[in-house]
Amino acid sequence: MTRVCLVEDDDSSLPLDLYGYDTARHALATYDIAEPWDNTVVLDTVSLGAAVSLLNDLNWYLARLTSDAFVQDPSVSRHEWLSRPLAREIRDGNVSPDDPINRLKVYGVENGRLVDPTNVLRGSGGDGDYERSEYEDTVVVRVTQDEFFA
Repeated sequence: MTRVCLVEDDDSSLPLDLYGYDTARHALATYDIAEPWDNTVVLDTVSLGAAVSLLNDLNWYLARLTSDAFVQDPSVSRHEWLSRPLAREIRDGNVSPDDPINRLKVYGVENGRLVDPTNVLRGSGGDGDYERSEYEDTVVVRVTQDEFFA
């Protein structure tokens, strides 16, 4: 299963605000929603392509209600997430899932919330732990070069 994570904007309350829109509610009707972090909504899709398509379908709502959206596909990594643009690039075949990605956005987990996303450059391009000792845990998201330098 490929997972999609939506991180709420500071001014919204997911999933309440998302379900306030009929079209978004219908698009999400077939998914089981989880909230592993207090400021997120996570759902499972059948594939990377389905995850990217769902995010495209929800784009109008995501632009208004979320600060970030990312995807976790077990064929790429079981521990790290992919940014939405990187997931699209992999789906379209422009980037190989086996390519080492050394540009990361690392979220801290504090009081059950994803906080303080920070760009981190992985030195070797391999897997690694990116501990930020000031936080209880971290969530690692692989990003494109354009996102990293934005």
